[in-house]
Amino acid sequence: MHTLILIKPWQEAVIEAYPIRKAVFIEEQGVPETMELDEFDPIAHHALAYQGNACIGTARLLALSDHQARIGRMAVLSTFRRQGIGGQLLRALLENGRSQGITEFELHAQLSAVPFYEQFGFIAQGPIYDEAGIAHRDMILII
Repeated sequence: MHTLILIKPWQEAVIEAYPIRKAVFIEEQGVPETMELDEFDPIAHHALAYQGNACIGTARLLALSDHQARIGRMAVLSTFRRQGIGGQLLRALLENGRSQGITEFELHAQLSAVPFYEQFGFIAQGPIYDEAGIAHRDMILII
């Protein structure tokens, strides 16, 4: 099935993005609900993945400076994983960032997702650390 990716501001994205993030991060992975929403959501660009009328995945891009941004909160509903949707979300955010002049992308990858991001040219750096009870590693992509 065809997947459509749209970039929206948080005011428009929250109604569809938050239920996905809640299902994946809070319910599946046990991230505390108080950590899931933060002060960066309103200023980030949010990518939403749709199949038909259903929103099935989300991720966000947060500008850190004129040339740096952080990708995060990438989540795809469990029944839609391993279909390339995460890659489509990531490519959409990279394109969106490049169109804003971003040349350096960083992210906090869950350890299990490091190989996924490496496929897109991200390089792991620094030590493994705990974030919300899950092992993570910083990754960077310079374009």
